[in-house]
Amino acid sequence: MTPRSDVRGLLRSGAGIAVAMGVMNVATYGFTMLAARILGPRSYGALAGLMATLLVISVLQLGLQATAARRISADPEHVDQIESSILRVTYRSAVGLGLILLALSPLLNLILRLESLPTAALIALTAVPVTVMGGQAGVLQGERRWGALSAMYIAAGVPRLFLGLALMLFSPTEASAMTAVALGAFAPLAVGFWALRGIRPEGRLHERHATGPVIRETIQNSQALFAFFALSNVDVIVARNVLDDHDAGLYAGGLILVKAVLFLPQFVVVVAFPAMSTASERRRALTRSLTLVALLGVVSTLGAWLLPELALVFVGGDDYGEISGRLWIFAVIGTLLSMLQLLVYAVLARQGQRSVYLVWLALAVLVGVGYTTVSTLSGLLALVLAVDLTLFALLIGISLYLVAEPAAAEMPDEVPGFGQ
Repeated sequence: MTPRSDVRGLLRSGAGIAVAMGVMNVATYGFTMLAARILGPRSYGALAGLMATLLVISVLQLGLQATAARRISADPEHVDQIESSILRVTYRSAVGLGLILLALSPLLNLILRLESLPTAALIALTAVPVTVMGGQAGVLQGERRWGALSAMYIAAGVPRLFLGLALMLFSPTEASAMTAVALGAFAPLAVGFWALRGIRPEGRLHERHATGPVIRETIQNSQALFAFFALSNVDVIVARNVLDDHDAGLYAGGLILVKAVLFLPQFVVVVAFPAMSTASERRRALTRSLTLVALLGVVSTLGAWLLPELALVFVGGDDYGEISGRLWIFAVIGTLLSMLQLLVYAVLARQGQRSVYLVWLALAVLVGVGYTTVSTLSGLLALVLAVDLTLFALLIGISLYLVAEPAAAEMPDEVPGFGQ
């Protein structure tokens, strides 16, 4: 099979997921834009803090999803036991996280300056269905049930949009908006329960799929994804501290394009991850996925370079005109991050551990060098590009070597030959 036909095959298999995630992202963006207009700066600022907190918490959801998808793909003979173990760990994790966040509500209320303990408590309420969705989605992803998974992604975005509009028009406060987020989080949960209603009793049992190993892998996956999320978001914090308010605002505007390019090929990660978790498919899945992500990134970068005025519309308009000539650089950063995200998932797929340290090291370098040597927007762009490019070169070299030599270097803590 040629690389071109490989890419076409991936694109076809991911078409439904791509559409579903597109609908989810558009609905989420629509909710954000409506909230900014209806609530006004003060209440929207509070909502933004709540949503940022929820984003950090969601690494547990993604960790559970990656654990479920990898285990089911790598060891389909024990799918019944894996599903039961994953869902058992998922429910316990969701309840535990919800109780912890409920206890921390007074602290969150203080840190986010909400002046409303019930509003802070809504984070705890939202975290429960969001976490459960991770386990459910991981099972569906591992079994490659793209139709049900697509329905779940659509349900994760659309109900929030309409509930949010109704509640914010009724009462334009951050509490109303966050209530819509909490209620909307139960919609994909209902889809997941329906899709998994036929879960069978545990069949063949193996100790590697018991509760303990599943919990350990979930923690490992969650911290790896947290490292990547921190790396892809910390530059805006650095910008706020080393640049003046004007340049920091320009940089934040450019990051809108970075995030757009980063999330554009997200469906590729979802579709490719189960295959990257299977020894026989791992190398081809990684190479064709990277090819497709790179192609999408090249198109986005060329668009920002050739049509900067059009790209500026999506960034924020004429107020950000000073960076119009550099928008293509932001697109390059978004492309690098999208490929890094795929490589991080490739590390999770083979249960590599030492490679994750490189992500943490890149984060430390970006923060350390950024705070001590950077003083201009151009300097920050150059630093982010250098760090991301270096990390990409290291991870792709390690990943391509390991998928070619599956017995080398990075082995899981379970049994030889499983999930390497």
